[in-house]
Amino acid sequence: MNRRELLSGLSGAALLGWSGQALAEEPRRLVVSRRSLEVNGRAASVYALTGPDGKPGLDLLLGERFQVRVKNDTDSDTIIHWHGLTPPYGQDGVAMMGQDPIAPGQSFDYDFANTRSGTHWMHSHLGLQEQQLLAAPLIIRETAEPLFGEQEHVVLLHDFTFRDPRDILAELIGGGGAHSGHAMQHGMMNGAAMDHSGMGHGTMGHGAMGQMMGGGMLNDVVYDAFLANDRTLDDPEIVKVEKGAAIRLRVINGAAASNMWIDLGGLEGELIAVDGNAILPFQGSLFPLAIAQRADIRLKIPAGGGAFPVLFRPEGVTARAGILLASAGAAISKVAEEGEAPPPLDLSQELLYRAVAQLRNEPVHRTEMLMLTGGGPGYSWGFNGKPMTHETLFTVREGERIAVMMHNMTAMAHPMHLHGHYFKVTAIGNRAIDGAIRDVVLVPPMETVTVVFDADNPGTWAFHCHHLYHMNSGMMGAIAYTSPA
Repeated sequence: MNRRELLSGLSGAALLGWSGQALAEEPRRLVVSRRSLEVNGRAASVYALTGPDGKPGLDLLLGERFQVRVKNDTDSDTIIHWHGLTPPYGQDGVAMMGQDPIAPGQSFDYDFANTRSGTHWMHSHLGLQEQQLLAAPLIIRETAEPLFGEQEHVVLLHDFTFRDPRDILAELIGGGGAHSGHAMQHGMMNGAAMDHSGMGHGTMGHGAMGQMMGGGMLNDVVYDAFLANDRTLDDPEIVKVEKGAAIRLRVINGAAASNMWIDLGGLEGELIAVDGNAILPFQGSLFPLAIAQRADIRLKIPAGGGAFPVLFRPEGVTARAGILLASAGAAISKVAEEGEAPPPLDLSQELLYRAVAQLRNEPVHRTEMLMLTGGGPGYSWGFNGKPMTHETLFTVREGERIAVMMHNMTAMAHPMHLHGHYFKVTAIGNRAIDGAIRDVVLVPPMETVTVVFDADNPGTWAFHCHHLYHMNSGMMGAIAYTSPA
């Protein structure tokens, strides 16, 4: 590997030994508030998460301590999780796991040494607030100026609904909405009677297409729109680029319940990092991005310039989001908000990703098996046949290397996220791989994925499906150290 290949995707995983954290004069201020957002001509009340520069989220340099004061300017409790960082226990931003929610009008100070650069994000970890857009980018850069002088652009994706997410969850639990189709299929798979319960929320509109595909259930929530940086394709963000220039897209799937494809259209790029961790450059024009995953893609604008749509296409539905990369003077045409429904995300590319950073050469101490279970009538999800809410899945001792084999026994894919640690993907099915380093991995229906992590951050850490409605319906456990900090 040459120097350019290493630096082009340099990430926190390659910088675990970073020291010399610079102290800030005072904490950066991050404010949680409410705002009005217009979506397809209709106003909605959503959350905002604003940094000291007045923009969403935070943009920091590696080498700075993470000193942030979160102020809750709403009338509801909240809490913010630093997705992608590995803070000490008690500063991860998860209610009931070392920290209480932040009450209205109150603040909470976070202060820890951060060793993780890369494309990350922050979001509420309380109830269903994430569905109401309580999320923002969290970019930790290695250098003050982009490497090689390339342009950078951050894209945060959302699935959007005008409905109260509590009503959606209640409908799902009651067996109605789009999930009623899943309940019927689940019954068929198990030889049980079909569930023909109410077909309300999921039976009409663009989201209803492609709910079931390839023997699995793709979507159990139907959305009014999909957003890229808060905008639909009816009025997309236009990113000005230079002819022949390189641009690095930092794409964050902040959707509550929608896996997506990144579609570069007529351009080809190279994927250089996943979940903030460098991989050997992977060429292509179509890349999978599960819920909560991040992708850094470097591409080059043709010498003649032009306008180039970059689309974000949720699996199984016709609606989509996107941005436009446009050089000066380029003719900009309207991009249709709907197109062909793409297939389910799979692991064909995951098999081929190779991390730049490597784990220390030491053996796995033991393997833990987790069955991902649930679905069907009642909308109950969980592990090993049991719905959970922060219950311990298994314990570890500091210094152990643990393999976790996840077998998805359900008809839906689950993007599985471990807090406080990164893991390496080491097997898909029975095939061993030297895979990517991640904090979220997709486990498709009836598939097995094995990951390995080092127990190097004592505490009790959330381990859950990042589909918001699955997590709030029982697929939320914990991994606990026997001697927590």
